[in-house]
Amino acid sequence: MGGLRIDTHWGTGGGQRPVIQLIKEMNLLLKEYILSGDGKEAERCLRDLEVPHFHHEFVYEAIVMVLESRGEKTFKMVLQLLKSLSLSSIITVDQMQRGYERVYMDIDEINIDVPLAYFILEHFVDKSFRMGIISVKLRDQCPRRNRKRLVSEGDGGVVKFERY
Repeated sequence: MGGLRIDTHWGTGGGQRPVIQLIKEMNLLLKEYILSGDGKEAERCLRDLEVPHFHHEFVYEAIVMVLESRGEKTFKMVLQLLKSLSLSSIITVDQMQRGYERVYMDIDEINIDVPLAYFILEHFVDKSFRMGIISVKLRDQCPRRNRKRLVSEGDGGVVKFERY
């Protein structure tokens, strides 16, 4: 009875919503951000979800979106958003780290559907470190794949991102 009274009085907070719903809302937020480029709106929406303990999922979903899109626009925009959310402390260092570590743990599975996932992740992690989003320790934990060349010898070893 007391719990019902609290819900009625305070409303249902972010932590009361099902995880699946939160993940869908985070993905929608990310997609809207990529379309609009409005970082302040994305920041407000993430805050409005009221789940700071679950921000690692937002980081995870953002990085996976970069890996799956293989696009330079998404790559740059997600980096900028993570940098902004890090600077404003909306996403804590611990939550940021947990999000990156979860991608590291799942990279083998992601790589099945996204053949360049390791390469893109390494590039993203390096750029994240250079922008001050993650620590050198977290950068150095990034899984590296022993692989043959993924690109032709004539292109200088650079993977070209698709343009939008």
